[in-house]
Amino acid sequence: MAPTSRTPEPPRDAPESYVGLDAEGAARLARTRGWSTVRSLQPGSIITMEYLAGRINFEVEDGTVTRCWHG
Repeated sequence: MAPTSRTPEPPRDAPESYVGLDAEGAARLARTRGWSTVRSLQPGSIITMEYLAGRINFEVEDGTVTRCWHG
């Protein structure tokens, strides 16, 4: 029987721990915690909503993370 493919699990990380950090520092920290993709967005950005297990999203205003979520 052929092996089944699995979606990789995202790193176990608390998104709220990034809120209030400067965007560059938050991105570096996220990569050290195992996130393969770090996406930084301006408030109100139009984005696609497909879920990617290894991605973390930061909403950034004035250089500071104001919101964070996985996928």
